[in-house]
Amino acid sequence: MRKKFIFLIALMAFTLGNSQVLEPVKWITSIEKISETEYNLIAKASIETGWHLYSQNVPEDGPIPTTFTFDDAEGAIKIVGNTSEEEGHTVKDPVFEMEITFFENNATFKQKVKVLGDKTQVNAIVEFMVCDDTRCLPPTEVDLVFNLSTNKNANSENKKEASAVTIEEDTTGNSSSNNSKKGLWGIFFIAFLSGFAALLTPCVFPMIPMTVSFFTKQSKSKAAGIRNAIIYGISIIVIYVVLGILVSLLFGADALNALSTNVWFNIAFFILLIVFAASFLGAFEIMLPNSWANKVDSQADRGGLIGIFFMALALAIVSFSCTGPIVGTLLVEAASGGSQIGPIVGMLGFSLAIALPFALFAAFPGWLNSLPKSGGWLNTVKVVLGFLELALAFKFLSNADLVLQMHLLEREVFIAIWIAVFGALAFYLFGKIQLPHDSPLTHISVGRLGLGLLVLSFTIYMIPGLWGAPLNLISAFPPPQHYSESPYGVGFTQLGSGSASTNHDNLPEGAHLMPPHDILAFNDYNKGLAYAKKIGKPVMIDFTGHACVNCRKMEQNVWVKPEILEKLKNDVVLISLYVDDKRKLEDNEVVDSKLKPGKKLKYIGQKWSELQTIKYKANTQPMYVLMDHNEENLIDPVAYTPDVQEYNTWLKNGIKNFKK
Repeated sequence: MRKKFIFLIALMAFTLGNSQVLEPVKWITSIEKISETEYNLIAKASIETGWHLYSQNVPEDGPIPTTFTFDDAEGAIKIVGNTSEEEGHTVKDPVFEMEITFFENNATFKQKVKVLGDKTQVNAIVEFMVCDDTRCLPPTEVDLVFNLSTNKNANSENKKEASAVTIEEDTTGNSSSNNSKKGLWGIFFIAFLSGFAALLTPCVFPMIPMTVSFFTKQSKSKAAGIRNAIIYGISIIVIYVVLGILVSLLFGADALNALSTNVWFNIAFFILLIVFAASFLGAFEIMLPNSWANKVDSQADRGGLIGIFFMALALAIVSFSCTGPIVGTLLVEAASGGSQIGPIVGMLGFSLAIALPFALFAAFPGWLNSLPKSGGWLNTVKVVLGFLELALAFKFLSNADLVLQMHLLEREVFIAIWIAVFGALAFYLFGKIQLPHDSPLTHISVGRLGLGLLVLSFTIYMIPGLWGAPLNLISAFPPPQHYSESPYGVGFTQLGSGSASTNHDNLPEGAHLMPPHDILAFNDYNKGLAYAKKIGKPVMIDFTGHACVNCRKMEQNVWVKPEILEKLKNDVVLISLYVDDKRKLEDNEVVDSKLKPGKKLKYIGQKWSELQTIKYKANTQPMYVLMDHNEENLIDPVAYTPDVQEYNTWLKNGIKNFKK
C-alpha cells in the first residue's frame, strides 16, 4: 500500500514553528441512476489552484495513485468493473523520470454498482495524494458516502484532509516563506545587474542608437516612435520571460532543488560555465545558426506589432554570443535554487535591464548624444564577465567534490584558484594582459583603473584565506574551513592553554573537534546522544549538507560570535548530520527504508535524511533541533537564522528548558 512513501515524504515541505493546515482537495459525492438496481457512484474532487491530484494509474515506482475502496456491505452491493476517470494531463515527470497523469482544478471518478438487497447507502474510502510545484501532502484517506435514495448530490463536502506544516525553499535550503521571497528578490536584482552588464557588450550596446533611430525616423510622429519603441522593449521582455517559463515547465521545483547537490548536475554546469568563460575571453563565439536570424529578419519586415516583435527576436538571436552565456548562467543559478518561478523572475529582471534603454532613449532621443561611442571598452566588459564566469564555474565543481568527499578541491585549492583568476583579471584591467579581440591599449581610463584597483584589493583580501582566515565576504563560495588541508590554517597556533594537538587527545568515541574553533561535534546520532546522556547536557542536532550554502553562512557568520560559540562549546552536545553524504554505509549498517519498503538505505546521507523526514517532518537544511535525553524537543526547531541575537535567544531558551 505504501511502497512509494519515501518519495512523497521527501517532497513534503514544512514551515518550522508556524504550522498551517492545508486542505487543497474537497470531495463531493453524487449518484446517477441507471436502472432500478444499477447506479453510477460519482466522486468529484475540487482541487485548489496550483495543486494537482494523481491518477489511479501510476507506473511502478511512481507516486501514490488515487485509490477507491468500496464497501460491498457483506454482498449486498456488487462492484461492477473498475472505477473510471477523466483523461487528465500526462507529463514527463523529472523527479520520477516517467510519464505520470494528474488532474488540476477538478476531477470526476465513476464506479458502477449493482444493488442486490435493500441498501440505500454505499460507503467508500479514497486514498490520494496532492502536490503543488514546491511541496506534497502525505497520502490521505477520506471517507465517502453515496446516498442511493436520491439523484441529487448526497453529501456535503468531505473535509478529512491531512494537516501539514510547509516550507518554501530558496537557492540554498532556506526554509521560511520570507526568506523565499528575499531569495526571489535577490535573483531579480542579480539578473537585472546581469542584464545591464549584457547591455554593455559589443553585441547589444551598438544596437541601442541604431534601433531607436529606426523607430523615430520610420514613425509618423514622435508619439508613434515612442509607442513602437515601448512595444519593442515589451517584446524583448516577453521573449526572455517565455524562456524562463519553459525552464520552469521542463523542471519542477522539487527536481531543481534536488539538482543543487547532484554530482553530475554540478560537474555538467562546471563544464558549461568553462565553455561560456572561454567564449567571453575570446577563444570562440557561441552562435546560433545564421538561418534562424535570416528567417526572423524576413518576418521583421512585415511591419506592425508582428514586425516589431520579430525585430526584438532578431536582437535576441543576433546578440546570443554575448547574452547566451549570461542567460545560461542565470538560468542555472535560478533553477538550482529549487524555486519554480526562479527562472521566470531571473529572466524578467534580465530582460527589463535590456529593454529599458530602448524605451527611454526613444522617449528622449536627445540622450543618444550622451552615449559613449562603441569601442574596445565593450570587449573589456565582455572579458570581465568571462573571468567572473570562470570563477563561478569552480563553485559547481566544489559542490560535486564536497558531496563525494573526494578532497580534490579543498578550501586552500579553491581560494588559490580564485586568487589566480581575479589576479589575472586585475592584470588584464591594468593592461598587462591582452586577449584576442582587445584593441590596442594606449592608456588606462579612470574607470578601468578604479575597477582594477577594486579587483586587486579583493584578490589581496583572499590571500590570508590560505592561512585560515574566514573570508566572511565570500563565505558562501569556498568549501568550509574544516574541508581543508590545514583546518586550523598554515602555521596555526591555538590560543589558550595547550596546543591544538593536546586538545584533540582523549576525544569521546565518534567525536571530532570542528575547526577552527574546536567545537566538539559528532557525525553519528546514537554516539552523540549517548555522550550527551553521559555528561548531562542537551543535544543540538545540526541537519546540514556539504553543499548547503546557508549552512556554511551560519557556521562562519553566526556560530563564530562569542555568545553563540560559548554555548556550542560548553552547553550542548553538537551532532552534525550531513544529509547529502554520498559515502556508502558499512555492510552491517545497510537497512531497509522505513518509508519505502523494499528499498535499502545505502548511503550515510540517506540515513540522516530519512531520520529528519520521519522525526521532524522536514527535508531542508540547515535545520537545528534542541532536544533532551528522551529525544523530546526543548524548543521548536529553527532553520536558517542569520540574526545572531535571534539565534542566541533560541539557544538560550532551549538550554534553559533543559535545566528545568
